[in-house]
Amino acid sequence: MLVPLLAVLTAVVVGGVVIVAVGGNPFFAYIGLIQGSFGSAKALSETAVWATPYIFAGLAVALAFKGGLFNIGAEGQLAFGAVTAALIGYALPDWLGTDLPAIIHIPLAVGLGALAGALWAAIPGALKAYTGGHEVINTIMMNYIALNLTSFLLNGPMRDPNPIDLSAQTPEIALSARIPPLFEGLRFHWGFILALVVAFLVYILIWKTTLGFEIRTVGSNPDAAQYAGINVKRTIVISMALSGLLAGMAGTIEVTALNYRHELGFSIGYGFDAIAIALLGKTHPLGVVLAAILFGAMRNGATRMQFLTQIPVDVISVIQALILLFVAADAIIRYIYRFKTRGERVVLTRGWGG
Repeated sequence: MLVPLLAVLTAVVVGGVVIVAVGGNPFFAYIGLIQGSFGSAKALSETAVWATPYIFAGLAVALAFKGGLFNIGAEGQLAFGAVTAALIGYALPDWLGTDLPAIIHIPLAVGLGALAGALWAAIPGALKAYTGGHEVINTIMMNYIALNLTSFLLNGPMRDPNPIDLSAQTPEIALSARIPPLFEGLRFHWGFILALVVAFLVYILIWKTTLGFEIRTVGSNPDAAQYAGINVKRTIVISMALSGLLAGMAGTIEVTALNYRHELGFSIGYGFDAIAIALLGKTHPLGVVLAAILFGAMRNGATRMQFLTQIPVDVISVIQALILLFVAADAIIRYIYRFKTRGERVVLTRGWGG
């Protein structure tokens, strides 16, 4: 974990140079960033709110990486999970003709939303396993389909007939489908606790179960896995489906615990930030949680930083990009700090048909 830590520190230093270049004071900028992220109970709450979808989406990408798959489709899987959760949240009581207790309605909304993400991810997984179609290409194309289909639904059949503004959005979900906040007056909700629990369960799955061993073996060497009697095709589909399930949960939690409806474009960037989070966390669940909190803190503190120093919030995106650069090209960090590290090699993807 030393390389990611040094990558973050290096990105902060280079980011400071960028801040100076745009006429700002990096010291005051980073003070504002820390204040906006952790300086009060409300700041901590908002950092956790930002980090929650990042944890789920980062775990989704990390799990796919463990299986030797590059899931760039988390954005679409997240959107499908969100729109399904919203549909179950507001329409199911009308379909049944009766109100549902929260103990039934919440698990249904969250579970079916996560299942929608899993099914959407299983499609490129099956194409990879049975036709050799590259998951990077297929998940990118599936993103376009999912986002445009979601746009159609939110502007058509699922559009709120009485919207609070002109944006495309669903009706609000029923009270029985809402995950409550933990503290009065703050947006910090149980979804963050659920994200931590799921991260622990993903750790158990990957490192303590037979299925996890099969996923890691297929990710490291599918030929050796096949020789050892592991069903490689089945494992690839399961890996992608589980990855999509986690991405779908990111969307469902945003609907059921935060926004209480699905709005077009609310999740833009989550799926792609998740790639950086998974890499920064070295595809380990604990690392993903820490990286997600870091990214959530930067996103939350950016507004305070801009207020104090008048530096554009886009500088945060520059710093995040630098972090990804230094983590992905870790030879740069090794060269700068003159040290060598040995660790598990992350298989991001394999060749076409591989």
